[in-house]
Amino acid sequence: MSAVDQLQHDVLVIGGGGAGLRAAIAVAQEHPDLSIGIVSKVYPMRSHTVAAEGGMAAVIKDNDSAEDHIYDTISGSDWLADQDAVEMFVEEAPRELIQLEHWGCPWSREATGHVAVRPFGGMKLQRTWFATDKTGFHVLHSLFQTCLQFPSITRYDEWFATKLLVDDGRCQGCTAIELRTGQLRPIYAKSVIIATGGFGRIFPFTTNGAIKTGDGLAIAYRAGVALKDMEFVQYHPTGLPGTGILITEASRGEGGVLRNNKGERYLADYDLGEPLPLDDPRHPQLRTMELGPRDRLSQAFIKEQEKGNTYSGPYGDYVHLDIQHLGEHRIDTKLPFVRELARNYGGIDPVTESIPVRPVVHYMMGGIDTDIEAATSLPGLYAAGECACVSINGANRLGSNSLTELVVFGARAGRNAANFAHAADPAAIDRLESQVDDERARIRRILEQPSGGERVAELRRDMTTTMEEGAGIYRTQEGIEQTYATLSDLRERFGSVDLDDRTNVYNTDLISALELDYMLEISLALAASARDRTESRGSHQRTDHPDRDDDHFLKHSLAMRGDDGTPEVSFRDVVITKWPPGSRTYGSSDQAKAATTES
Repeated sequence: MSAVDQLQHDVLVIGGGGAGLRAAIAVAQEHPDLSIGIVSKVYPMRSHTVAAEGGMAAVIKDNDSAEDHIYDTISGSDWLADQDAVEMFVEEAPRELIQLEHWGCPWSREATGHVAVRPFGGMKLQRTWFATDKTGFHVLHSLFQTCLQFPSITRYDEWFATKLLVDDGRCQGCTAIELRTGQLRPIYAKSVIIATGGFGRIFPFTTNGAIKTGDGLAIAYRAGVALKDMEFVQYHPTGLPGTGILITEASRGEGGVLRNNKGERYLADYDLGEPLPLDDPRHPQLRTMELGPRDRLSQAFIKEQEKGNTYSGPYGDYVHLDIQHLGEHRIDTKLPFVRELARNYGGIDPVTESIPVRPVVHYMMGGIDTDIEAATSLPGLYAAGECACVSINGANRLGSNSLTELVVFGARAGRNAANFAHAADPAAIDRLESQVDDERARIRRILEQPSGGERVAELRRDMTTTMEEGAGIYRTQEGIEQTYATLSDLRERFGSVDLDDRTNVYNTDLISALELDYMLEISLALAASARDRTESRGSHQRTDHPDRDDDHFLKHSLAMRGDDGTPEVSFRDVVITKWPPGSRTYGSSDQAKAATTES
């Protein structure tokens, strides 16, 4: 390939969602002379950020404080969050949300004109900014339109990144398939930011879009970067049966309640705070049990299921989310998208009927190991968003922290990647060509497999089934080991995968196979991390080890890819600044802090 045809940038961003766009903008602002490339396997406005409904957490009201937000985040994480990262995150959050407003995000307002906030799960106070119930849609629009202002940004829409290029001990670009032509091409860069989102599609029932297959994690993992805290999988308690579509936590923040098949607000039995009467004037300004943390609410559903207190339907058991008492005006004003989703995908009108819901895989606390600067252990490689693990989320993420995390750490990754690129030498193209040739050969082998081999759909079904069985809401040593063994077998079977489509143009069959390859890789890392954490903490619940064990596991798990391709798990201490581990208490703020002090 001639020098004219070579694709080169100073900074390359892999992922065109909220974190990726915010990172690209930050690069352009930090060093306007730098060239920036954004590789995205979909048009940016189809990135999964657009699906986020509820809101973004940041301290803005006089009755709130940074310390309260920090404490809520740390205690909600079951004390597995790195406290220096949480402190920085909370400090920078308000500035980023105000910046989004300047870029055009239409935050919902109070009658006085001030930014409105709503309650969200695990938060003691109302601090969640929102744009009705389409927050992610408006945030992504604002970021996308802003990035169009910078001529230094070049987009590669519908390009699929397959491998990181590494030489001289630093990351120097990636290879990517241009879906329109089927060509695999290298894109060289002085620094790289991965912002590819989560990987909920390794499970069968998830709120995640089809594109969330963990590609970014897998290529970082194969490049020698650890995956941190992979065992922590967040189930959201309110997904629509059959589709996995999320009924946002905002529906409970506005006063919605969960009921079992007896019509009871069953969460009263699970130590999640005092159930305020629906006509209480404090409701929903104070915490109610429906606004407990997501891991606890999902676990309570399983307990109700075991008691026979759930409804049965064609897509499994469910309970009811009731928002009828809010009234049509409030629902149409604050939750219009919830009503639209319930009508279109559930066939019910929440103004007059309860919404059937059940727990659904929603968010991954684990991801690419980064430090507080969004840098990985591989010089020149950064990561931000759900694909990364700083960690501010620990064992359980609080609702409305994730969208804020996208912009706070997206901006941080962009600035640091820009400064690295500004000082770095150009990519060593001649030395990287052999890696590009090896990647072309790998993909050619998949395309040229003889007919009659394994089918992608069957392998993927077996993967998601074993993940749900062994690494779901409740886990045991036997179940996790069986899942690990099944995944290992699936990795072997993938070697003889058979594609129907062997052409070049928009070969979705090939892309599905590559995605499956990456999903199997990170699923093994998840299973190994879950196997080696013999305690229960946050979303990782071991029925054979039911207690939290701070003496041995107040630590992050780190899964490294071994020479034989299998994960090797080690542990690193959690960063504690001034909040010692305590009980997760969901009474008043004073009660919660007292519990921490006493412990």
